[in-house]
Amino acid sequence: MTDVAPRRRWISLVFISIAVAIIIVDSTIVNVAIPSIVRDLKISSTQVQWVQESYTLVFAALLLVFGAVADRYGRRLLLLLGVSVFVLASVLAALAPTGDLLIAARVVQGVGGAMVLPTTLSLINATFRGKERGIAFAVWGSTIGGMVAVGPLLGGWLTTYFSWRWAFGINVPLGIAIIIGVLAVVKESKAPGLARSVDLGGAVLSVIASAALVFGLIEGRSYGWWTTTSSGVPSLGGWRWPFTLSPIPIAFAIAILSGFAFVWWGMRRRRLGKSTLLEFSLFSITSFRNGNIAAMIVSLGEFGIVLSLPLWLQNVIGYNALQTGFVLLALAVGSFVASGLSGVFGNRITPITLVRVGIAAEVLGVAGLGFTISSSSTWLTVIPFLFVYGIGLGFATAQLTGVVLKDVPVELSGQGSGTQSTARQIGSALGIAILGTVLFTSSGAALNALLADQTSLPSAARQQVSDSVVVSAGSAIPVLKQKNEEVGDLAAEAFSDGTRYAAFTAAGFLVIGLAATFRLGNSNAASGEDRGNDADVSDRSDAATETNRRPSAAKHAT
Repeated sequence: MTDVAPRRRWISLVFISIAVAIIIVDSTIVNVAIPSIVRDLKISSTQVQWVQESYTLVFAALLLVFGAVADRYGRRLLLLLGVSVFVLASVLAALAPTGDLLIAARVVQGVGGAMVLPTTLSLINATFRGKERGIAFAVWGSTIGGMVAVGPLLGGWLTTYFSWRWAFGINVPLGIAIIIGVLAVVKESKAPGLARSVDLGGAVLSVIASAALVFGLIEGRSYGWWTTTSSGVPSLGGWRWPFTLSPIPIAFAIAILSGFAFVWWGMRRRRLGKSTLLEFSLFSITSFRNGNIAAMIVSLGEFGIVLSLPLWLQNVIGYNALQTGFVLLALAVGSFVASGLSGVFGNRITPITLVRVGIAAEVLGVAGLGFTISSSSTWLTVIPFLFVYGIGLGFATAQLTGVVLKDVPVELSGQGSGTQSTARQIGSALGIAILGTVLFTSSGAALNALLADQTSLPSAARQQVSDSVVVSAGSAIPVLKQKNEEVGDLAAEAFSDGTRYAAFTAAGFLVIGLAATFRLGNSNAASGEDRGNDADVSDRSDAATETNRRPSAAKHAT
């Protein structure tokens, strides 16, 4: 695709970036709409997590599959299919009459989103060269960073003045515009010589492993981490879980066994010369292997905090959805500032240095939130730290993506992009699950302790109040304040404590992610200085690249 006219390349980047924006906006636009969805559909706190996780889980589980499919059948084709599926699912979500149907629509949205993300990355990787590629990845990354915060603002406006349903309905006109633009200016791209068939066995194992892992993390609080709880026995229709042992350790065991089976299956197919869902030889590339590890760890802390902040701002501080969106807009401003600074320093500072500066800024921003959040906080106390967090997000997202993919051959762009996106999304899914569990578990425990110390409520009544706050994801706090101001204030204090603990947990993951980046070295190979012509890194003839080409795969694939 390097023969595409320069003007057309940059116009195509606009529509590729909008395609990324629509799936990122959708994952964040729901955050500020959640309190309204809770009130309208009467969903529980576990369903609140699943409204988020059902999308993220399916998204993460299918990225590898669609990355491989895109390489074989066409990246533009899969992008168009993904946007179409995403738009149709958005219509279903907007019309959903119950929480369960909303979650089902989010599952279908996840399928569409999984088609879109890796194809946008692989299209950029195949279209741009040299310094242009660095700029294109910066635009792509800044779009993600900015949309993380623009989504809540848009969602807040739609939820406040129209309905939370329009937070999904807005995807329809955007999707139509993307489809028209992609058809007009984006050139088709696929990898010649790759086997047409896709490793279905590997696809099934990867989905099972991802689903079982995130299910265990989300439902452990409800069903019990080892034995079933009295109030959380799993049931489906008239059937109830018959064992004392909770299904959670079983889910974790399934995740571990499926993960090992996925690796064994892939290595076996590779020895037989057959196509594999994941190109394992890519992990012989140091930047790819270590970059994916760092990306997954960083994502644990990056996006999980966005779940708890909107709930705290609306249920404790008392902001409406639009006001919450304006507060979170500081994230977008910081991200766009970082984009401009990346352009200024891009030729002077190596990408990995920018990644480390970005993650360090994220740690400072998120930890700062943990220290300042309280039931008496205002927007003035949180916006400075959200701005710093946004700067870090803008620096880290695009530059880390470039570092991960800089040595991936163009013909394996889809698999490389899918793997990189999968690492991020699994990290994000785990982050939301872990931080959601920290938020609700610690809030419930703190409220029980406060009620025992400062009120004369009997034990059963204390538990009832605590459960109402946790199950409603904090939406019960304003109601409690109306009925009993003292109890409501204690509930607000406890929920603030839970939000603080979630912030500190996120900061801890980011610190680990920062440490992981030191396994990437300090090479300036991705800086663009050594990429000024079309002798791109993808044309290198090192052993890893030659292994990745594997012409025998097409011959022997099944």
